[in-house]
Amino acid sequence: MVLDCAPMDGPGTPLPIATALPELKAALENGRRVLLQAPPGAGKSTGVPLALLDAPWLSGRRMLLLEPRRLAARAVAARMASTLGEPVGGSVGYRMRQDTRVGPRTRIEVVTEGILTRHLQRDPGLAGVGLVIFDEFHERSLQADLGLALVLDAQRHLTPDLRVLVMSATLDGAVLARLLEDAPIITAPGLEFPVATRYAERASTEFIDRQATSAIRRAVRDDEGDMLVFLPGAGEIRRVERALADADLGRSVQIRPLYGDLDREAQDLAIRPAVPGQRKVVLATNIAETSLTIEGIRVVIDGGLERRNRFDPRSGMSRLETGRISQASADQRRGRAGRLGPGLCYRLWTESEHRALLPFTPPEIAHADLAPLALELAGWGARDAGTLTWLTTP
Repeated sequence: MVLDCAPMDGPGTPLPIATALPELKAALENGRRVLLQAPPGAGKSTGVPLALLDAPWLSGRRMLLLEPRRLAARAVAARMASTLGEPVGGSVGYRMRQDTRVGPRTRIEVVTEGILTRHLQRDPGLAGVGLVIFDEFHERSLQADLGLALVLDAQRHLTPDLRVLVMSATLDGAVLARLLEDAPIITAPGLEFPVATRYAERASTEFIDRQATSAIRRAVRDDEGDMLVFLPGAGEIRRVERALADADLGRSVQIRPLYGDLDREAQDLAIRPAVPGQRKVVLATNIAETSLTIEGIRVVIDGGLERRNRFDPRSGMSRLETGRISQASADQRRGRAGRLGPGLCYRLWTESEHRALLPFTPPEIAHADLAPLALELAGWGARDAGTLTWLTTP
């Protein structure tokens, strides 16, 4: 498994984040808030925390690294622990709902978003924590926006020497830097080979699972390398999996689903390299859009859809809606094919449809049920959300 994170890409081959580390260290030495802009493949998710372990200003305190997904949190922690030659739970651990591996020596604690909020509510001063890192902040989840608002408030009033590092791949850096009180912006290049993009010739009215099945069969026949196929949800993944089983692609092709509710063993099967002499087709939701790089991927087939949780004020309930991804998400997905060498991306929509996509994914805070957020703010003691610092005010 290769992640967006190793400081070295094999013996003696540093990943792009290495070029930004001296500037990043100096910025955190001299300031409390820093923004790091680096595309997937730069090596930021583990390269940065490991590089900061011995920072003098940290004084032996812990780092909290916020990851938006459980799978990414486990994988990032495992990669960093492996780099140090230790088991998870030593210098590097993780904490998530119903699954925690930390120990008395843990210095880097990888946490999921809800865990950070609970940690802040229990200990607003973040005792023993010297740095909070928000990874993949461009995903703009409600919990990440809330976590940043609470951390900045704690830094302002309770823990002035706490450092905050926000890492993002696609957000408008100038806007985010102003939110962080004109924090310095550090940039790093990505590690990406050219990826050819093929659009659909005409708009299709077929269900996305049928479109994806046809595209997979064509790519198995015409292209080389493992495939990563983006579908909106588990239902579509199961239907494509059944259709491919009936299509008889050959014994050398492995079909591997990958989504959040899948059991851990099945997720690991999707991430592991294919058996020599075989090809792997990974059917994934947007869980594979960032943080994880699945080794061997040379072809991406993108259905262009995702599921979002939306609040309906008329019914007072939230529901999952299927909608088009943004251009930024499409670019992230396409880049998955260019990690190991020149790749190919099939987009199951037309070029004119692509131009009509939103430039960026709308933040979750703009369309989610805000009742849980209001309860968290009440627990924090903030009667007015406007007293906190938000990238998008709720």
